[in-house]
Amino acid sequence: MPSQRQADPILFVLHSAFICLISMRVRTKSGPLDLRAIWWEDGAAKAIDQRLLPEKLEIVTIKTHQEMADAISEMTVRGAPSIGAAGAYGMALAQQNGIDVVDAARVLKATRPTAHDLFHAVDLMVSTGDGLVEAANKYADSIVEKCRLMGELGSSLIEDGMKILTHCNAGALATVDFGTALAPIRVAHGSGKSLFVFVDETRPRFQGAKLTAWELVNEGIDHAVIADNAAGHYLRSEVDLVIVGADRIAMNGDFANKIGTYEKAVLAKENGVPLYVAAPVSTFDSLLTSGDGIVIEQRSPDEVLNVNGVRIAPVESAALNPAFDVTPAGYVSGFVTEQGVLKPNELAKMLAE
Repeated sequence: MPSQRQADPILFVLHSAFICLISMRVRTKSGPLDLRAIWWEDGAAKAIDQRLLPEKLEIVTIKTHQEMADAISEMTVRGAPSIGAAGAYGMALAQQNGIDVVDAARVLKATRPTAHDLFHAVDLMVSTGDGLVEAANKYADSIVEKCRLMGELGSSLIEDGMKILTHCNAGALATVDFGTALAPIRVAHGSGKSLFVFVDETRPRFQGAKLTAWELVNEGIDHAVIADNAAGHYLRSEVDLVIVGADRIAMNGDFANKIGTYEKAVLAKENGVPLYVAAPVSTFDSLLTSGDGIVIEQRSPDEVLNVNGVRIAPVESAALNPAFDVTPAGYVSGFVTEQGVLKPNELAKMLAE
């Protein structure tokens, strides 16, 4: 089936102009702001500190590649595509500060092992040579364009009146702008479709409750935050569609995403609810034949044992805290990419082309 660009160039341009009007808008006391999750300004990288949302909107300035590495590992910047942009800007900072880019690449790659976009972006900057500020800006712009296209293509999956489940945050904050999983929802809402979003809280860091809900509030999209353990209840009775993002996708369609995604995928299939994964091509790892080779990041037990600095478990108790899980391709209805909505068995051909 031809893309909208191929079928009607004039309509495509007009529709694209409409979509550009719905980039991330943030409501503040002084009025609405148009922001990206991360950008370059006055010789440094700027980013929204996602740790402070939704209570406080604060912009941090990052001046060195080590500061960028800390921002990634401490989740000031989070979400695979935004981490990729952060890695690109970290490399630009290293070059600007006279640091060997190979050494800087090693530091940045060591921050979070699961997200493929980080490795893709850093390797791209190493191969670029000089002019990394310009290259990093182009990389960030390319992510935004890919997300815009995913929003346009994926919105066709959403019918008027649908109820949609998401897990973790795959919106503008996680992807520089627009989003991956949230992009089709935003475009569908902007085109006048009625919809409702079930927002998994996403323990232990509550990215759904804190970040996804914050974005939906700013967009005026009807939603409710639910406990992670309530997802099965709603999948059985009310959810029409599940859309999630991804941090790394193997060639066979197995994918890693925030911990808890696997169980949502199993429950979705058991209840006949289609699940789609929205991710740019940069999230696909051509060196992995299956999800068995995906490295799962293990984070601090304190994230599980404490909430807002208050211990919620006995002091004698330990905790396990995998940040991601791997969902087999058999649970995926399709992948929303900037190149189209693809079945798992179509991925290898798309990447080869």
